[in-house]
Amino acid sequence: MTEAPLIYLIAGEPSGDLLGARLMTALRARTGGLVRFAGVGGEEMTAEGLHSLFPLADVAVMGLLEVLPRVPLVLRRVREIAAEVERLRPAAVVTIDSWGFTGRVARRLKASGSRIPRIHYVAPMVWAWRPGRARQLADRLDHLMCLLPNEPPYFEAVGLGATHVGHAVIESGGDQGDGPAFRRRHRIDPAAPLLCLLPGSRRSETARLLPIFDRTLAHLAPRHPGLRTVIPTVETVAVDVARAAGPLGALVVRGREEKSDAFAAADVALAASGTVALELALAGVPAVITYRVSPVTAWIGRRLLRIRHVSLVNLVLDRPAVPELLQERCRPDLLADAVSGLLTDEAARAAQRAAGREALRRLGYGGPSPSAQAARLILDIIARRPLPQRA
Repeated sequence: MTEAPLIYLIAGEPSGDLLGARLMTALRARTGGLVRFAGVGGEEMTAEGLHSLFPLADVAVMGLLEVLPRVPLVLRRVREIAAEVERLRPAAVVTIDSWGFTGRVARRLKASGSRIPRIHYVAPMVWAWRPGRARQLADRLDHLMCLLPNEPPYFEAVGLGATHVGHAVIESGGDQGDGPAFRRRHRIDPAAPLLCLLPGSRRSETARLLPIFDRTLAHLAPRHPGLRTVIPTVETVAVDVARAAGPLGALVVRGREEKSDAFAAADVALAASGTVALELALAGVPAVITYRVSPVTAWIGRRLLRIRHVSLVNLVLDRPAVPELLQERCRPDLLADAVSGLLTDEAARAAQRAAGREALRRLGYGGPSPSAQAARLILDIIARRPLPQRA
């Protein structure tokens, strides 16, 4: 009997962890359960049965100055992954997003002479900044799976096979939360305004944004009596968020179901820029998007970025449908004004919901499952190559 193929999955942050978990589910469905997994992931992939080589929090960091102190640990983790891949000889290595980290793994595997197929899931935004990375990916990978329909040509032009599989957020179930049940469960009055706070999934993000969110709430409280707040969080920052929640007076929840229900219950969200912008759009939650990095990281970014927006909804639509308050504008008074405007203006909330639906349609909402398409592609690539033999 042929042994079930082993697929080595590597996520570098919580959003990649969620993609990896959905991919594991899709691979099991397509193989009838005849597949095995190893690699690196967080709580979502762990729930699907992965025994992570090390905690995801070790490498989930963003920003030039924020990364520098962690470089020795990150490089050690790269070496550990490469050693385990050499020992296990999986049928394929699938790196997921976080190219700053996963790209180092791919480079090390190539340098070692590994012939195991290297597949990357989520293309770096070469159309937004550092277009030269397309050649870097072509040098280190065998195939690339893209979330956005405009991305494959950038990589095919430099010789890397690339396939648009669709954006996985559209299959997240984020539009199926039960808001009334969430309010009953947590004793939140049905008429109370509820603000969902999303300070990010990396420690560097929460360290900067949670104090700002605290001061933002101080501005909002007098304007909106009875305002309640909820923070859906993840493993990588759960301790930090729980510590900050006391002064914030916020309810902290974890897990997919609680997050979906919190979104369904919320009137408005204040969120760090990232994939969560699309999750909120899927749930129909109007949002204010914000972000802050170190001044040096911001200075470099402004000279490299070739985009006008950072929110994925705004990027897809190429217009400012969702308010963005970034860097110097990430201030408690300005954030409070933007959030308050949405809380009091139903027309503005309705307009943002409509824009979110339009963006999601462009990303494939209503079409085939992105994870199922990614699973099919990975298994096709494995089928074209013989399984590596154990030493």
